[in-house]
Amino acid sequence: TSPSVVYRVTTTDGAGTEIDNPSAMPETQRIAQTEEPYILATIMAPGEYVGACLELCQERRGIQKSIDYSHTGRVVITYELPLSEILFDFFNQLKSRSRGFASFDYEVIGYRPADLARMNILINGQVVDALSFITHRERAYRRGKALVERLRRLLPRQMFEVRIQAALDGRIIASETIKALRKNVIAKCY
Repeated sequence: TSPSVVYRVTTTDGAGTEIDNPSAMPETQRIAQTEEPYILATIMAPGEYVGACLELCQERRGIQKSIDYSHTGRVVITYELPLSEILFDFFNQLKSRSRGFASFDYEVIGYRPADLARMNILINGQVVDALSFITHRERAYRRGKALVERLRRLLPRQMFEVRIQAALDGRIIASETIKALRKNVIAKCY
């Protein structure tokens, strides 16, 4: 099974719950506060790859804590990052940006408030729970758009038009359409 992130949600009636599945997320109107787990990440890399490592951590909503240069040319970078940002593709990106020379270690340091929301993916107007996920609002549009574009490329064409949409708080934020296959009516005439 893939690792999952456990979020903390406090509802307007004061009840607190832990959520690891997007389908368990309450409606936006009922949420008073959401929290996500943070980690303290330690990255060791050669000096020439420091810029690429810093850029990756900044893209993933990281908070820089320290950069320590050693006499051997290695640099130790310390960042606080949301756990959800490192689970998908972080390590691969780090390795490719540092040509395999960077190493990565982390420890969970607790929960912090975050502006989170449930992103629903709709196929022809029907919510597909398996594709829904919890995301930070500031990244929602970019992630929703990327996902619907990828689904449009992956799903085969049908005899009918297929609409793929990403919705946040009941509002469609990204949409793609797979055109219908056309039936060749005059093919039998020849």
